[in-house]
Amino acid sequence: MLRNKKESQDQPNNPLHGVKLTEILDFLVSYYGWDELGSRIDINCFNNNPTIKSSLKFLRATPWAREKVEQLYLNSIPKFNK
Repeated sequence: MLRNKKESQDQPNNPLHGVKLTEILDFLVSYYGWDELGSRIDINCFNNNPTIKSSLKFLRATPWAREKVEQLYLNSIPKFNK
């Protein structure tokens, strides 16, 4: 239990701390759908036969694309929109 408290204190200003990439992608797909997601972030894994599995594989290996996905996620969640 102490470990969890310490982990949450390690990155107190990171809004993505503790949020898994799978959760981010699931949210974005349910919120926007693959077509809209592909038009907002133009990458093949969103536009050509998209699946969660293939998208996760690509995003984990491609930092610039992951950053775009994370930023869209932050902009899409009401508590981060000010």
